Amino acid sequence: MNMPQLAGTTERFTYGDYCQWPDDERWELIDGQAFAMSAPSRIHQEFVVELTRQIANALQNHPCSVYIAPFDVRLPKRDEADDQVDTVVQPDLAVICDRNKLDDKGCRGAPDWIIEILSPSTAAHDQIRKLALYERHGVREYWLLHPLDRILMIYLLGEDGRFGKPNVCELTHSTAVAVISGLEIQWPESY
Repeated sequence: MNMPQLAGTTERFTYGDYCQWPDDERWELIDGQAFAMSAPSRIHQEFVVELTRQIANALQNHPCSVYIAPFDVRLPKRDEADDQVDTVVQPDLAVICDRNKLDDKGCRGAPDWIIEILSPSTAAHDQIRKLALYERHGVREYWLLHPLDRILMIYLLGEDGRFGKPNVCELTHSTAVAVISGLEIQWPESY
């Protein structure tokens, strides 16, 4: 089984390789480079559960659906076969409105809205690598949630295909979702 053994390996991998790796290990591939995923903290999971609850409830009878990790989002560069795709990520939450992107493996193509909940071990990965990746693939709205600082950074994709300067706000009261009209997230006072 061809599998990454060390962080920083120069070997390139594809979704075909990734599908052969053990299910008890979580990985992401970005442009063929493998990144091990660590176990999330309790507060991370509390945010995931609360956000999922609110979003799923709001999206009942709506064409969009919310999915939580582990959920493979394959981001092909062109029209290559799945086993040749070299980028697959597992966002904490992904909202997909185009049902044609969904299959039994997960999602093929950019979700409309992605939320990543930061932890010290993933902060640089989510704020640098994934920010550039999601912009390049056309994710329309990207939220980076800092659970300990209770800060949210919201990136919106502009008409030029680029994320503008982030809107930075505190996790108080509510925050409207730009890509889904009428959806607002109500923030709990604490965890």
